[in-house]
Amino acid sequence: MAKYAAAVDQGTTSTRFMIFDHAGKVVGVDQKEHEQIYPKPGWVEHNPMEIWERTQEVIAGALKKSNVDPKDIAAVGVTNQRETTVIWEKATGKPVYNAIVWQDTRTDTICNDLAKDGGQDRFRPQVGLPLATYFSGPKIKWVLDNIAGVREKAERGEVLFGNIDTWVIWNLTGGPKGGVHVTDVSNASRTMLMNLETLDWDPEILKIMGVPRAMLPAVRASSEVYGNATGALAGISVAGDLGDQQAALFGQTCFSAGEAKNTYGTGCFMLLNTGTKPVQSKNGLLTTLGYKIGNEPAVYCLEGSIAITGALVQWLRDNLGLIQKSADVEALAQTVEDNGGIFFVPAFSGLFAPYWKSSARGAIVGMTRYVNKGHIARAALEATAFQTREVLDAMNADSGVKLTGLKVDGGMVYNETLMQFQADILGVPVIRPTVAETTSLGAAYAAGLAVGFWKAVKDLRANWGKDKEWDPKMDPALRDKEYKGWKKAVTRTFDWVE
Repeated sequence: MAKYAAAVDQGTTSTRFMIFDHAGKVVGVDQKEHEQIYPKPGWVEHNPMEIWERTQEVIAGALKKSNVDPKDIAAVGVTNQRETTVIWEKATGKPVYNAIVWQDTRTDTICNDLAKDGGQDRFRPQVGLPLATYFSGPKIKWVLDNIAGVREKAERGEVLFGNIDTWVIWNLTGGPKGGVHVTDVSNASRTMLMNLETLDWDPEILKIMGVPRAMLPAVRASSEVYGNATGALAGISVAGDLGDQQAALFGQTCFSAGEAKNTYGTGCFMLLNTGTKPVQSKNGLLTTLGYKIGNEPAVYCLEGSIAITGALVQWLRDNLGLIQKSADVEALAQTVEDNGGIFFVPAFSGLFAPYWKSSARGAIVGMTRYVNKGHIARAALEATAFQTREVLDAMNADSGVKLTGLKVDGGMVYNETLMQFQADILGVPVIRPTVAETTSLGAAYAAGLAVGFWKAVKDLRANWGKDKEWDPKMDPALRDKEYKGWKKAVTRTFDWVE
């Protein structure tokens, strides 16, 4: 009888392999970083071969450290940095070019050219996304246009495309020796090529972008058996696939419409489950697939992305030297009662949701002689909470679904001051789970469900444990006054770059 479910969590800076027991507790983990390659300003690449090597190393490492016999693992799932694009030769498994990472901006000319006919929202009705360098479709086009001979091979089906999930699953299930070429709906929805209604590649958009269908993976459910692993996990079902933010939603068991999670990392990603019908955003959010379990209807989400949250604390540490380590920001913020009348808008690389203004730049406003470094630290923390409130307001406006509580995960959720202020400014409870590794857990859950290790989503809900909850304590009049001040501060950052 199998005792565990496992997950490969392939992220932007590192790869982890995690093993969980039936109660969703961590039994084993190993993690390794990989190189960040910056060939030119705005270009970001990874070496796909290095990522596959790291994947094999952390699988072996976690098995060894935990003393788990692979035969005791029921299934393995995969979760991944989304939108990062790999194209490789089917016969050899060799990439034709480095992986082009989600942060890479080299496709801005392609996106601007495509927007000349129909604007930034040209494909939004079909795919739920604006034309932006973020997504995979334009990255595929860049490789086909710029790397000699690849387009011809793509048309003959001799080269394959995948986001990192597809690359890992293909290699995990045999690579050139019969590897399975699949992706799931959550990853496919980040390419700009998948139709939200049909859950398949959109022939019209493929034609406009010049992407041959022969190179694309089959679009499958997020929880189903794709094939069997080879190597250290030989014979184990590979049965789960979710983009990282969707995996966190799944791991947080946000299975009902109106449930949302916010992941606090370098930036913030908030996803709201909107049920089995896509909701088109009128307020600067992305319409994306949440997940699909087997033959059940797909579940959709609205997503709000915030560029700078945890990165602002790193900036206080590295650029200003206000603190020695990131965790010190809380103690510094606690030396003052409030923000001293200042607001810190961290639009270092423009504003993401709900504004999408790339010409904005960061600002601290409301400065007086009274303000000290404690106020700056507090205003920096508050910026994360205010930006989250803006995304939440956009979600409420788009979905008509009123949020009842916010489940949180990621590094910043151990900052009590921030979490209390987050509850105060949202006016709803903020809830931290007992297992903070919700991304890996979500992928393991999807895989375990597919093979019956967990029978139903209600079993997963039973696993979800609350570590701590913060309830709003702020007077509503003060909340409104503070939020109004924030909104005013944001307008001061607009159109800074001409």
